[in-house]
Amino acid sequence: MRTWEEIAARTASGERLSAEDALTLWREAPLWRLGELAVQKKRAISADKVFYNKNFHLEPTNVCLFNCKFCSFRRPRGSADAWEWSVEQMEQIVRSYKDKGVTEVHIVGGVHPDHSLDYYCKLIRRVKAILPRVAVKAYTAIELSYMIRKAGLTIREGLERLIEAGMEAIPGGGAEIFDEHIRQQICPEKGSTAEWFEVHHTAHELGLKTNATMLYGHIESVEHRIDHLMRLREEQDATGGFNAFIPLKYRNLNNSMSEIGEVPIIDDLRTLAMSRLILDNVPHIKAYWVMYGKQTTEMALKFGADDIDGTIDDSTKIYSMAGAEEQRPTMSVGDMQQMTQRAGFRAVERDTHYNEIK
Repeated sequence: MRTWEEIAARTASGERLSAEDALTLWREAPLWRLGELAVQKKRAISADKVFYNKNFHLEPTNVCLFNCKFCSFRRPRGSADAWEWSVEQMEQIVRSYKDKGVTEVHIVGGVHPDHSLDYYCKLIRRVKAILPRVAVKAYTAIELSYMIRKAGLTIREGLERLIEAGMEAIPGGGAEIFDEHIRQQICPEKGSTAEWFEVHHTAHELGLKTNATMLYGHIESVEHRIDHLMRLREEQDATGGFNAFIPLKYRNLNNSMSEIGEVPIIDDLRTLAMSRLILDNVPHIKAYWVMYGKQTTEMALKFGADDIDGTIDDSTKIYSMAGAEEQRPTMSVGDMQQMTQRAGFRAVERDTHYNEIK
């Protein structure tokens, strides 16, 4: 077995990490050395750039068929703090962004038992009618798999309908941890790992770019995280369809796994760095500032992240309901530029497809 020093040297020279070497590096390398290696890899891919966009979220409902143990967002139907927005209510939200220069709307929510594929297509068309130049990045693979199968279509047929309606990209949610044994413990009702990959693989075949995520810091081990990243790397080798990877930290407020606590910031930084090193074929690693908080996000830029998401404008509740630091998440362009400069990089506005906006 090679030492972490030997592995680090080979990684720095461009050698791809095996699962065994990744485990040694993850467990044994000093944090500062992982940061050096990850920033070297980040600079080779995106130079001194750190990307952000002007975006907002639509979360149509927190009513969900599934009851994942880690989820603080989901509410049963009829609960006092459940919501089910109509298309007309969401239209009002979208109209409020007509003159704000946004380039993306991110639509995710609970898997509602009554909403059909036609409903979701209609929502996309309404958004595009109001904001025709805004890219719609919509629906997790779990939402997509449910709505498409409910409509009696294949995944390809359903995605083709959504693309026709105006969907341009797919977010990475619902991946959680790919290990099936862990998945059975934390989200036994949710769609399988195979379903998640089927949706993303088919989207890539159709020319859609997608993101990928990993929920870490709960009952999984480092070996499970490495397995997750290796499966993503293999898919990317096959299709090249992932734009970005987003490691998502488990937050423990208001869910049935609260007793296990949260991992420390050092674990966050180590996970970010190792994600950058293992996913050598995924262009971007995102430090989602809404989840980490602004201070940790700034540190993340020293550990391989080259994207911090967007302005958000207090339009998402998924992480605030789980106890994240940012209870009313919004960040100005100036704030993002200053954060990036303090970390020694250059902030660059992008669109959904990582085209730079001058």
